[in-house]
Amino acid sequence: MSRLAVVYAGVSSLAIMISLLASQHAVAHGYLNDPPSRAFVCQKGLNKDCGSAQYEPQSVGETAKGFPATGVPDGKIASGALPQFTALDVQSATRWHKTEISDRTVAFDWYYKATHPATKYEYFITQNGWNPNASLTRNSFELTPFCVVDAGGRLPTDKPQGSEGPAREKHTCQIPGDRSGHHIILGIWTVDDTPGAFHNVVDVDIVAEAETPDGWRPVGNITPRDTLWVGDQVKARALTGSGESAEFSSQVAITDAEEGHPENWSLKLARHINETHTLVRAGVRGEDGVITPVKGTNNLYAKQESGVNRYELHMELVEDAHAELAIQPVEGHLELVKGRATLPLVVTGNRTMKVEATVFDASYKAVGSTTQVTEPGSPTINIDLRSAPGSHQIKLIGVTPDGRTSRQALGDLTLSGEGGGQDYDAVYPQGIETYTAGTTVLQPTDGNVYECKPFPASGWCAQSPHHFGPGSGSDWQDAWILK
Repeated sequence: MSRLAVVYAGVSSLAIMISLLASQHAVAHGYLNDPPSRAFVCQKGLNKDCGSAQYEPQSVGETAKGFPATGVPDGKIASGALPQFTALDVQSATRWHKTEISDRTVAFDWYYKATHPATKYEYFITQNGWNPNASLTRNSFELTPFCVVDAGGRLPTDKPQGSEGPAREKHTCQIPGDRSGHHIILGIWTVDDTPGAFHNVVDVDIVAEAETPDGWRPVGNITPRDTLWVGDQVKARALTGSGESAEFSSQVAITDAEEGHPENWSLKLARHINETHTLVRAGVRGEDGVITPVKGTNNLYAKQESGVNRYELHMELVEDAHAELAIQPVEGHLELVKGRATLPLVVTGNRTMKVEATVFDASYKAVGSTTQVTEPGSPTINIDLRSAPGSHQIKLIGVTPDGRTSRQALGDLTLSGEGGGQDYDAVYPQGIETYTAGTTVLQPTDGNVYECKPFPASGWCAQSPHHFGPGSGSDWQDAWILK
């Protein structure tokens, strides 16, 4: 029996898994926005006869994780084996609109309708000589992804779990240099906290520069954007089919402010690559075929024997040693009225920061929190509290927009007055993924306490705040009881 036959001997179990995933009511949803997935092109109106896919591209391809060893059956790779999206499994050379790829460096961009933590992203491409009129199977694709992004179990957006929004960052990947013309790219988002993964197929026409007669293949570029500081380092990581190649990776350090300008550090790195390697080159190719480093964007090329198929830029940034963040002491007592109060907290800092401010009671339970971007100076952050009289602590965590510097501060607070008489387990949406039947939460937007309903409604409590946020979501009463 072949390997693939063994994999699919238990297809009925797979069907059960897919049914389970579908029943979880959009625990995670998303689609490739750029280049657009086949389903998203349906919604744009460029693809026809798409069935349900044109109305909800975010749901297409939701299936069991594990491709290519396990997961979705052959012939169902585009739909994720979901019956309502089976129209997307129809395959022919002319059936679907093709997105033109004019640069082999592609920034894959996802959009999420219900975000969940991600384990990884993988990008596969059809083999040379694939049959565009045959159903998509594993044999259609190179089964080693040409790009893998480790997501580390983090949320892929800056918004809370379950909310809608664009990806925090794009995935810069290099289309293999020997691919041209009509191909299909399979992008897979593996969800970290469910059994599922999302498969998105992208129909492309690759018109980008291919390998040249002298053997130089395009494998990426150095695109300078940010100004670097003295002490920062920038590395061009050479990647092969088996991981990073230390032999062909190159790194330079910024030694003065002039070098830190984007066009200058790009030139320095490109020159360093060319001075230390013979099988890789950085620069702009002239009419004579010579690759010369320039100030600005430098293309990266490699010979086949190097094994390098793409490059990634990696920055090692020094901390802003002069950044400051502090809490101005709270004078006297803040009085609670029926267990509630608003703390006007004055913070001082000399950098723009995203500041998370949380107040804890004597048992280190959060009794109020907020997040706000603060500018240099002494801004006031208002924190709605629900607690009982007694000693409390204020915790600040500030991070600069470039992510290179963080600061923390701790202060004391005494609450007087009257308690509210209601206890709760968490301040919503902190720890949302742990909410179960009976969990009580304080909703800081209205100061009320809500209890998660019994099973099966309890499943909604850990889902999208947009739909199920207690007291605020469009369907909150399906999940919560006002205490």
